[in-house]
Amino acid sequence: MALSAQSVNVRFGGVRAVTDVSLRLDQGEILGLVGPNGAGKTTLVNVLSGFQRPAEGDVQIDGQSVRAQPPHWFPANGVVRTFQSVRLFMGLTVSENIEAALTVAGYSRRSARAKAGDLLDYLGLAERRDTIASALNYSDERRVGIARALALNPRFLLMDEPAAGMNAAEVDELGVLIHAIRKDFGCGVLVIEHNMRLISDLCERLHVIVQGATLAVGAPEDIWGLPEFRSAYLGATS
Repeated sequence: MALSAQSVNVRFGGVRAVTDVSLRLDQGEILGLVGPNGAGKTTLVNVLSGFQRPAEGDVQIDGQSVRAQPPHWFPANGVVRTFQSVRLFMGLTVSENIEAALTVAGYSRRSARAKAGDLLDYLGLAERRDTIASALNYSDERRVGIARALALNPRFLLMDEPAAGMNAAEVDELGVLIHAIRKDFGCGVLVIEHNMRLISDLCERLHVIVQGATLAVGAPEDIWGLPEFRSAYLGATS
């Protein structure tokens, strides 16, 4: 099973944010979506998750078009994302934040509480269950955001800069967690990230976009050696 963008174009007024990009994420794969700031990465994830309808092109799951589906259809059908800004309900506890996502997905209050507990155990947050979200540190905020996404049983998990603001030890822990999610949930994971060490450790394949267009697709070790990548992404000239 695969989630794919087919020749996608997105415009905001007269500005082309994404130009003729085709991307494929297979279930069970960890794919890195990389490129400089402003390259169109988040816009492309918005298209894949139903938040942005493309001007041209298609979004497909296993070859079936889902382009016309409303935004709420995507998480209900296994396409789940996390955001650069975690967007927790700061006045609720950690458990209540996860329970809220589960009740929206149709769980009873009792079953939502039980599943939230299981997810908190899985993510190493059980002791924070009753902590008000506003009291969390940045790393734990991000873990709660991931827990809310996992609560929706993703087939495809799209993660927008999950390591932003983390220190080196927290980044290493995040890498271990993402590998575990791929194995334990069987989902495809797309990661937008600027931490190249994390991307190298996680991803079998990278998709590089620059100025809204695909620059290269391939294994990390092949991408790093491309002069076009070093010039566009790292600012190198040789």
